[in-house]
Amino acid sequence: MKIRYLHSNLLLLVLPLIILLFPTLSRAQDYGEDATKTDTPPPGLARCNGVYMSYNSGGREKLYPRTKNATAQAWSFKATAMIVNTGIEEVKGWEMFVGYRHREIIVSATGAVSSDGDFPYDASNGTTFIGSPNTDLKTSIETAGDYTKISTNIEITGTLFGGRGTATPLPKSIKLVNDGWQCPAATSKGGTMQVCCKRNPKFKAKKKAKTKFTPRRHGDLNIIYDVTIDNDSPLGRLDHWNLTWEWMRGEFIHSLRGAYSAEKNPSECLHSKAGQFYGDLDFSQVATCQKKPIIKDLPAERKEDKLLGMLPFCCKNGTLLPALMDASKSRAIFQLQVYKVPPDQNRTAFFPPQHWKIDGIVNPQYKCGPPVRVDPTGFPDPSGLQATTYAFATWQVICNITKPKPKAARCCVSYSAFYNDSAIPCNTCACGCGDIDTDTCNANARQLLLPPDSLLVPFENRTLKAKVWAKRKHMAFPKKLPCPDNCGISLNWHVNSDYADGWSARVTVFNWGANAVEDWFAAVDLGKAGLGYENVYSFNGSRVPPKNQTIFFQGVRGMNFLIGLTNGTHPGRDPKVPGKMQSVISFKKHLGSLNIPRGDGFPKRVFFNGEECELPKFFPKKSSGKRLSGIGFLPSILLVITTFLVFMCSF
Repeated sequence: MKIRYLHSNLLLLVLPLIILLFPTLSRAQDYGEDATKTDTPPPGLARCNGVYMSYNSGGREKLYPRTKNATAQAWSFKATAMIVNTGIEEVKGWEMFVGYRHREIIVSATGAVSSDGDFPYDASNGTTFIGSPNTDLKTSIETAGDYTKISTNIEITGTLFGGRGTATPLPKSIKLVNDGWQCPAATSKGGTMQVCCKRNPKFKAKKKAKTKFTPRRHGDLNIIYDVTIDNDSPLGRLDHWNLTWEWMRGEFIHSLRGAYSAEKNPSECLHSKAGQFYGDLDFSQVATCQKKPIIKDLPAERKEDKLLGMLPFCCKNGTLLPALMDASKSRAIFQLQVYKVPPDQNRTAFFPPQHWKIDGIVNPQYKCGPPVRVDPTGFPDPSGLQATTYAFATWQVICNITKPKPKAARCCVSYSAFYNDSAIPCNTCACGCGDIDTDTCNANARQLLLPPDSLLVPFENRTLKAKVWAKRKHMAFPKKLPCPDNCGISLNWHVNSDYADGWSARVTVFNWGANAVEDWFAAVDLGKAGLGYENVYSFNGSRVPPKNQTIFFQGVRGMNFLIGLTNGTHPGRDPKVPGKMQSVISFKKHLGSLNIPRGDGFPKRVFFNGEECELPKFFPKKSSGKRLSGIGFLPSILLVITTFLVFMCSF
């Protein structure tokens, strides 16, 4: 994204990971009438030769609702964290981890931000604070003891649960997590925790080019503000991406190229500070004056548009694929022209927007960190000469994929095996039950075992099959049945065979939604069993480095279009037919310890289009020595036939 400001103020930004710093510990020395007044440093600070850190708990107040359950009672709290460079080496991009343990929610922090996400942030498992806007800690020697440059105070406000009395409980630990530093266990006394971290003499840092600002970092999604969006995850993906941020100082986007704003309302401009300052500007031509604009990629047909397109890597209708699948579609670029308002008319006054978010459809959920100042990005000189033009300023933001919460996935997995004639369907409410009337079904019930062919029909058409199967297998059949999984995409993993020197599985991808899925891909993490991967026969498949335990597969050219749910042959009586694709995957048993029926033949994690799918909580068991390979063949025949019919009907 290229950002131009009025009066030739050009700004470049980068967004890949997260590091934010807002310093201020104690006042720098002044020589006025208060020069004789000095703050007494903590004893541990004077003895530390490295990086000193402390955490001081303040008071807390009981919040509503009031409850008799002490562990469920919420409290507001305040605390102060401090980090000081007391050594002889500058600390670039400091990162202070605080190991919270009382389900703390950090609501705000001055002088720093959380590298894990925006506030309010659930810090139940701890969080890492990084400086904002000052990301580095200089030495006392090079600054003449200027505390504003060698230290940062972090004023923390948040919510916690449980505990006794009015004192705020201390965290479990605090430590510096930068590479090459080691910290002993922090000591606690009263309401204070402190630690002195020192350089690890055995640590050998990789040689890196010296940079004036924080080194660029790596994440699943790397957004370079004013330049590019790079998909650096081997399994990450975005379709129809929406990118948003929040302007903090009244800026607005005058024009866009390679992308467009989802909303354009000139009245927002007229009634804003920008409307007052730019009184003669025609705001009907302005891209957007929203404080939180939503930016979308242009469709492919606009790529050669001389006004809006003509940028490399633009105009893919919001598709970002992993480089493993298609490197040409793993990057997006767009430009924007930004106008500033007073008091930021100075050409050197650059302030990146905050609170970045990006999402898509049937894609993983990303959590983005704050923008971090890095070295300016270089561009080929527009004159065509062998020269490089650098941006005035560049920021980087990193967005990382988050693991979906239980019953909040967008895809799910069912299991079946040749040695067991029952199939295990997707978990109840695997993708949520928010739109389901739970008076008619049980949202917490364990899913029922089903005949394998029932996986081929929608959930509402499985009841009779499930009832007959339960009677045949002498299983209980509840009056209130489990709720459906409610997933638009599901995968069936079927263990197909198991021999002394190898085994095979069959994977089937179902699309239960109305819309087709183009350029789909899936990935299956099989742990140690994945090392024996040999071939996938109807898809394109490969191992995902560096562990090579995950198998990545996608549709072959011309067969990578997963159609949606369609009517049956006789809509009046036949159930609807999902779009589906299927392939057998073969493996060698290079590890003698593999036991396929005991679980080695089933995935540890499954992904579809980058989204992690919910797995069943159990897998088919081998109840006897009888091989039932004929049972597992029935779904395969039915799938091949129905897939053929769907393809025929779609032409």
